[in-house]
Amino acid sequence: MVVKSRVLRSATNGELHSSVTPEEKPKRAKVATRGRKNVKAAAVKGDAEEPSPSPQRRTSARIQIKQLADKELLVRQRVEILDETDSPSKRKKKNGPVRSKRNTKSKDKAVEDKAVAVPVSNDVTKSKDGGASEPMEVCALEKSTTADEGGPANVVEKSDHAKVKETLRLFNKYYLHFVQEEEQRCKKAEVAQKVSKGSKSKAAPEEDTKSKRKRPDLKAITKMMEANEILNPEKRIGDIPGISIGHRFYSRAEMVAVGFHSHWLNGIDYMGMSYSKMYSNYSFPVAVSIVLSGMYEDDLDNAEDVVYTGQGGQDLTGNKRQIRDQVMERGNLALKNCIEQAVPVRVLRGHESASSYCGKLYTYDGLYKVIQYWAEKGISGFTVFKFRLRRIEGQSLLTTNQVQFVYGRVPKSVSEIRGLVCEDITGSQEDIPIPATNLVDDPPVAPTGFTYCKSIKVGHGVKLPSNANGCDCSGSCISSRTCSCAKLNGLDFPYVHRDGGRLIEAKDVVYECGPNCGCGPGCVNRTSQRGIKYRLEVFRTPKKGWAVRSWDFIPSGAPVCEYTGILSRTDDLDHVSENNYIFDIDCLQTIRGFGGRMRRSRDASLPANNSVDGIDDQRSESVPEFCVDACSTGNIARFINHSCEPNLFVQCVLSSHHDIKLARVVLFAAENIPPLQELTYDYGYALDSVYGSDGKIKQMPCFCGATECRKRLF
Repeated sequence: MVVKSRVLRSATNGELHSSVTPEEKPKRAKVATRGRKNVKAAAVKGDAEEPSPSPQRRTSARIQIKQLADKELLVRQRVEILDETDSPSKRKKKNGPVRSKRNTKSKDKAVEDKAVAVPVSNDVTKSKDGGASEPMEVCALEKSTTADEGGPANVVEKSDHAKVKETLRLFNKYYLHFVQEEEQRCKKAEVAQKVSKGSKSKAAPEEDTKSKRKRPDLKAITKMMEANEILNPEKRIGDIPGISIGHRFYSRAEMVAVGFHSHWLNGIDYMGMSYSKMYSNYSFPVAVSIVLSGMYEDDLDNAEDVVYTGQGGQDLTGNKRQIRDQVMERGNLALKNCIEQAVPVRVLRGHESASSYCGKLYTYDGLYKVIQYWAEKGISGFTVFKFRLRRIEGQSLLTTNQVQFVYGRVPKSVSEIRGLVCEDITGSQEDIPIPATNLVDDPPVAPTGFTYCKSIKVGHGVKLPSNANGCDCSGSCISSRTCSCAKLNGLDFPYVHRDGGRLIEAKDVVYECGPNCGCGPGCVNRTSQRGIKYRLEVFRTPKKGWAVRSWDFIPSGAPVCEYTGILSRTDDLDHVSENNYIFDIDCLQTIRGFGGRMRRSRDASLPANNSVDGIDDQRSESVPEFCVDACSTGNIARFINHSCEPNLFVQCVLSSHHDIKLARVVLFAAENIPPLQELTYDYGYALDSVYGSDGKIKQMPCFCGATECRKRLF
């Protein structure tokens, strides 16, 4: 989202990335806000209209400052836009890249600007601009207009690191879509089987479902290949840009999606004769990568030194036994040619992992050189080829032998936690305790100054709508054709059952089943209502104050927590400089595209009483009417920090009622998150968009440490 103006003091998370000390920080106004956290979009209509003489609600000092800043920014933007349109040469320069972006499907698809959360179409068969679209609302590098420029955006090429993340998120979106397809197929087969057993008539011949049973991950990469969305479709020798040593792949299909290892089954990936024109100085075939997954009984892995068994002759039933002699051809010949031509080979290692749907986790351990090969009788008595590989010096240290890899070791009990200052900040309110640790302060202190609450508290002057009419489903919602809640989500359910429920992709609004629905608590369409299910920890950081991480692996699309606090009217909060935990509910602003924001999906319907076009409240265009105040009362979400490359995204959810101005704010995993990685989301600031009580622009440096860090929070 592009946030064009914002008043000082709106925020979410526990601490801001400022340069002040922890003692000074509480005295300053926190201004962090992610798309929905205190986001104040500038009005996009014509000239600012004079206030109506009719009586209006009291407008706080906070809102007055914000509205003044909006007007100033709007005037400046108009002047610069008019200057731009006066120049034909500039106009051509501006429009050129846009046409190019729409017409290309190459791996270098679109050049995009910073700091906009990308909306994603709900139609999984269409990717944004023919390229790798963003499956979750994260800090994708889309077109943006910075506040200090106002006019046409600066076109910034995405980094290789960002392209890899975007492609993997696209893969996960497709994967979850096909998981849902498979779940529906299995459910229909189960119902049909029950019907056939209860029927005395001769059962109809079974339908050929061979194609339907294809693995969802393989369907996902097939889809990406058909749409030209594989990141590096051409094989490369050496490192792959954007993938560093220690990178984790949760399946071989992910490797294929980013062009790291081009086949989901073969252990040796190599360039064939078709590459001879591109690399005229090599003799082909030439190996580019191998996977050490423990599938061959003759493999020997000593980390820096590897004896790798060639391919072929193996029993494909999975017992690792050789059943015939290997032949010096294909991958075996490619590895042999690497010796003679000194071609480095990428080495990936597979490990048993319960968090991966394929039961394996693969890590990239760097480049190795093939230094020797020979043939011998293997353990099973058949001829096998052996290749000795040695790790090339000067690379980053191996991470494979470290438990949980680069993020350290997960504690098994409270007694193992270093720097423990509180065993459970929730006071036993959550099903899973949330400890707090502090290895920064001396003496260490625990987070204080708030009361933990796991659910929203309704503040003074706020009246919740009556419960919406529910669906007529029984037990669990199954058919999207008959479930009224599914119809609100575009004739489909937004979640899959896998891993306890995962959101397939971000949407404008997710409609969940509520109190008046006939289904029970186990319904998949109640996924975000089940509370926290991961082992979270609040920990102290040197520069960012308190932060949050998980001891568990969190799969993409999984709900992490809801942002809770006191539900209040935005203009009732006058204490401008004291409150740092306000999260504005700007679902309506997002849907209507205020401030340069764009829709994520376009097929979900809104109830008649929530028609976007029917809402005339002028104030709602620039200031959300309601917000969640977590200053004195809140949950774990108040401690989650900003990042320019976040691993969470914000999703508005409606369950008990259908008033989008009072939607629940839920944080979901935007990607697969390994244990002990800090949880973050993008607060959504445009640079120079925050104004203080004196009307002057405020600035704050960002210390998120991301590769694509914008260096300033606002």
